[in-house]
Amino acid sequence: MEEKTRMKIFIDTEYTNLHAPGLISIGLVAETGEEAYFEVEYDANECSEFVRAVVVPLLGHEPNAIVQKHSLAALLRTWLEIVRPRRQDITICFDSQTDWDLLIVALNYQVPPWVEPRNVCYEIGDLLYQDFFAREGLPEHHALYDARANAYAFRERIAPIEVIGSERD
Repeated sequence: MEEKTRMKIFIDTEYTNLHAPGLISIGLVAETGEEAYFEVEYDANECSEFVRAVVVPLLGHEPNAIVQKHSLAALLRTWLEIVRPRRQDITICFDSQTDWDLLIVALNYQVPPWVEPRNVCYEIGDLLYQDFFAREGLPEHHALYDARANAYAFRERIAPIEVIGSERD
């Protein structure tokens, strides 16, 4: 039986803090090159010092990225439908469980049945990830840039060879 091929979409999010994360922005990058980036209103009082110092200064620079929180679910679903090739199932690739959890919330807990999650944390090459930012001259901790870096640095894991027995035949 042939395994069904699923298009990969890499996501990244920025959020208010680690303890009670509230979505600030989300970036999505399809392996075919399509991209989406959204920023939503957030409570600045909920932001950690790190987020205030590093993430917030990167916001507001992408044209048309700021959207109302109540419209985000429809925008995400529409984008996923548009980039989904021939009604094929897709895999959402993320490097942090928080990214997936925040996407679920952003979709109002209505993840389409043709979407499958995949944590690719151990399939993102650190050297390639850093190379992306060095080559592109972009800062880290921007959801779209980080999603691009993850797509660039992703390398499919090859299943380990299973050794049966300890002697050669």
